[in-house]
This record gives sequence, structure tokens and C-alpha cells, in this order.
Amino acid sequence: MSRPLLIGIVGLFVGLLACAAFWPVGEHSTAAPQIRKATELPAEAAAVLSEVPAGMKWIPGGTFAMGNATSPHEDERPVHRVTLDGFWMDETEVTNAQFLKFVEATNYKTVAEVAPKREEIEAQVPAGTPIDESMLVPGSICFNPRFDMRTLRKDFANWPYQVWKYEPGADWRHPQGAKSSIDGILDHPVIHVSWEDAQQYCGWAGKRLPTEAEWEFAARGGLEGQDYPWGRERNPGGKWKHNTWQGVFPETHDVQDGFEGTAPVKSFPPNEYGLYDMSGNVWEWCQDWYRPDYYSISPGRNPKGPADSFDPNEPLVPKRIQRGGSFMCSDDYCTGYRVSARMKGDVLSGTFHCGFRTVLTPDMLRNAGAASKQ
Repeated sequence: MSRPLLIGIVGLFVGLLACAAFWPVGEHSTAAPQIRKATELPAEAAAVLSEVPAGMKWIPGGTFAMGNATSPHEDERPVHRVTLDGFWMDETEVTNAQFLKFVEATNYKTVAEVAPKREEIEAQVPAGTPIDESMLVPGSICFNPRFDMRTLRKDFANWPYQVWKYEPGADWRHPQGAKSSIDGILDHPVIHVSWEDAQQYCGWAGKRLPTEAEWEFAARGGLEGQDYPWGRERNPGGKWKHNTWQGVFPETHDVQDGFEGTAPVKSFPPNEYGLYDMSGNVWEWCQDWYRPDYYSISPGRNPKGPADSFDPNEPLVPKRIQRGGSFMCSDDYCTGYRVSARMKGDVLSGTFHCGFRTVLTPDMLRNAGAASKQ
């Protein structure tokens, strides 16, 4: 299996540019927040309730307005009505402890744990690009806290090569590099997992990744026309409601929310559907391919995304949707922690700030059954 290295870093940079915002973004709904309660289960869901793994919350079916009419990001428009059937969703991101259980049962190796081949890299970079031995070892993309700010200001166009770095030995077991471990952070979200890695976990657990529409519907927690899972204010009452970057990105991090990197799941209050970290902590993979124009052609019921991928910034790199923002998102650069914000990632690249959660439907339980492995 190939893995982009140079392209992975550039793709991360381009993706962040796509969600960059130097002005506040709001849906500016004048209506009072409306909460669609997750009430009594419908008969088809109640019939299989005993088979639902622990730690999943029922998300009621319904119709909602998907997107953001006032966002400066065109791929969040047009706002369109979407109707979804009900489903269960993990109340938290998949944790290191849960992923460890999967790996111990299957001996699975993630993309970051496999050394790339020279010819795989050569096929992804311009002809003549030097390929040194440091690129031919297992690893993943991390933040580089030792970047030179003076150099960064002089050569801002190439800042991703300074702020992000390919870290040999970084993977889900070693989130900060070969000398780090997940000891003591088993309740943090698993990171450095590619879309393919997440798919393998889903297959083992008898679940799947959420569609983009399911993810946004669930993140909103029944609130119509709001920016965040809890409402329209980012810090109601002056309290931090999510794990993000505070300060001038990437120069200073004030850590006002108490977490410099990932936070343990359930560190912040859940939304009205009982879901944690639907804003901040780590980006989350979704099932859908990414196309910036998909909202203009999306079906009105249970949309599953486009048939293929297209990112005009990197048209040759297949990308899947990521949602929710991360601990690297700041209000002066990336506002990806909004419920309508869209991000996209190379399917074969894992990073230090992206994880996932899973969903389950009554049909999935009836047709195949889901093993209670969590």
C-alpha cells in the first residue's frame, strides 16, 4: 500500500487553507435554537437494541438544513434540506484503548507502520525530486514545534514544510514519534490513522464511517442554524466548550482550554444527542468522497456523497471528507470546529490530529449483526 509523504504535507496545508478564516463566520440564525430530541426509539430500532454495542447513542431521523449560507467557504453552500433515517453513533471518537483491542485481535498494521517504497514516492512527486533515505522509513505527519518564525515570515508560501514534518516512527502507538507511547493516554482519540485504517476497524467492529450528512446532523444535536453543537456562541459564559488552539497560530498557544494536544474523550460536555467532541479535539473521517460542488447536486434523502473525488487544489489526489476540526484549529486561522465546516484528506495519509468515530443502523444489525467488541 502506498502512502503520500511530500504530497501528504502539501495536502494538509492546502486543506487548512480551504478552512482558513480571518474573520468570524456565523450562520446568523435569528430564530431561537430548536432542539430535535432523541426520544423514543422507532420499532425497527427497538427490535435490535440489545445488539447495539455499548457507548453508542441513538440519533433520530429527521430533516435539517445542511450547510451555511453566510460562510465564506463556497463548499458549504448552497444550504439544502436533507432527510435522514435514524442511526446510532459512537458517543466519542474511537480511543487508543478501542483501537488497541482491534489491533490485538487482528494484528493489523496501519499505513504509518509500513515503510514506503522508493518507487511509490517517485510516482507521487515531480520527476527529479530527490528521495533521501529519511523518507523510506515508517512514520507520519506531525507538528514541528521547532520551526523558525523569522524564516516562516520570509518564506510564508512554503510554511507547511516548516510547521508540519514527517516524523519517522510516528504512528498510533507512538503519537509524537518513536520515543513516545500511548501509555497513560488510552482514553485519548486514536490518531495517525488513514481512511483505509479506519475502514479496517469498521469492518472488524461491524460498523461503518458516518456519511457527511449523518455527521453534520448528529453534530448539530437538533439545533437549527447554529455554528456549534451547543449553540451560536463559541464560549458561552466565558467557558471553553471544545479542545482547540488559543493564541496566534502557529506562533503561540495559550492552552486556555487546558489541553495542548489531544484531550481525553468526554473532557467537555456532550451535545443534546449525548455526543462528545463533535467540535475540536481531532478531525474525524467520514465515508464520503470530497467534491466542493456536491451540495448543488446532493440527493435530498440519505445522501452518500459523490461517486468520486475532486479537489481543484490537488486534482490528482483522491480525498475523503473530514469533519469537526481539531486541537490545531484557531479562530484567527482555521474555523474547522464549526458544525458546517468541511475538510478533506488524502485517503492514505494519517496525521497527528485526525481520528474517527463509527455509526450503526438498524438495517446493518438486522442484515449482518454487530459483534459487541467495545
